[in-house]
Amino acid sequence: MSSMGVAVDERIKETSKLRKALIRPELGAIVGTIAVFSFFIIFAGDSGMFNAQGVLNWSTVSAQFMIIAVGACMLMIAGEFDLSVGSMIGFAGMSIALISVTLQWPVWIAILLTFVLCTAVGALNGIIVVRTGLPSFIVTLAFLFILRGFTIFFPQLIERRTIIGGISERAEGDWLAPLFGGKIGGGFFNWLADMELIGVFTRGTRMGEPIVNGIPMLIVWALGLMVVAHIVLTRTQFGNWIFAAGGDAQAARYVGVPVNRVKIQMFMFTAFCACVFATCQVMEFGSAGADRGLLKEFEAIIAVVIGGALLTGGYGSVIGAALGALIFGVVQQGLFFAGVESSLFRVFLGVILLFAVILNTYIRRIITGER
Repeated sequence: MSSMGVAVDERIKETSKLRKALIRPELGAIVGTIAVFSFFIIFAGDSGMFNAQGVLNWSTVSAQFMIIAVGACMLMIAGEFDLSVGSMIGFAGMSIALISVTLQWPVWIAILLTFVLCTAVGALNGIIVVRTGLPSFIVTLAFLFILRGFTIFFPQLIERRTIIGGISERAEGDWLAPLFGGKIGGGFFNWLADMELIGVFTRGTRMGEPIVNGIPMLIVWALGLMVVAHIVLTRTQFGNWIFAAGGDAQAARYVGVPVNRVKIQMFMFTAFCACVFATCQVMEFGSAGADRGLLKEFEAIIAVVIGGALLTGGYGSVIGAALGALIFGVVQQGLFFAGVESSLFRVFLGVILLFAVILNTYIRRIITGER
């Protein structure tokens, strides 16, 4: 009983804003992002890394990681893994190539059929996991090999090669292809060039044109997926179900959460994100290769872990995963601008991963009193 005679429930504990900030999952990613940008501003600030072309370079690379990291994040929060993401990227790209170039079907049909096929494979992954109770690590590892095998087998069987080109020519005039391979904001960048705020080409066939002539759709997809996933995760009932399914699946079932459905849909979303990545990649290069997407599943998981997600599920942040992807892109391109041997990229990345995980764990234990 308080001095004013009003009962105070001792079970209700006020949490300061500082404490809330410190236990946010993306804390380590925020610190890592600041550290990485500070490092490259100091050591590569005058190399062109932060002019318009440099920013576009590392933003594009970061967007590639971000697309697959968003899907991996949602699935990991739901308590599952998907190790077939990299193989799915190669499989999806080859599917688009075979349907559009070999079968001569319209590119928009090839894209839509590939999305249906990939999400169906994602659903199959999820169904096997929830019906059999097998660890998703094992199930998706199996599909990693299955999909990669098909990605190599079918083009060799049909075309006698593992790289198929000619997609750019087939995509000309297609109504759907620009949604993945086009650019937006060209007029804005022309205006920036007219105002002499960004550079222009001074020689060659593009003389007078702005060095940056638009924002690639890859970046638009990355930002769009991040925003949508963040809203779903933090502002909807389905987002609460995702956290519940990953935190304690059995308890979630007791309160009516459709855990199996949630997990299957997250596998489908992860496959969808991989297909978006593959489609953007195919439209950019105009070809598909059987080796595309190698190790991307591990890069996605690392970005998510840097972003503060727990490997055990039930905890994580899409914003954190996006920052983890940003760290990937900035480090990969920043080492080039800084004149550092590119093979050190993974060394640098491993150090950041360890730092982010240790910081997140340490801060959470201090705040929550865990041991």
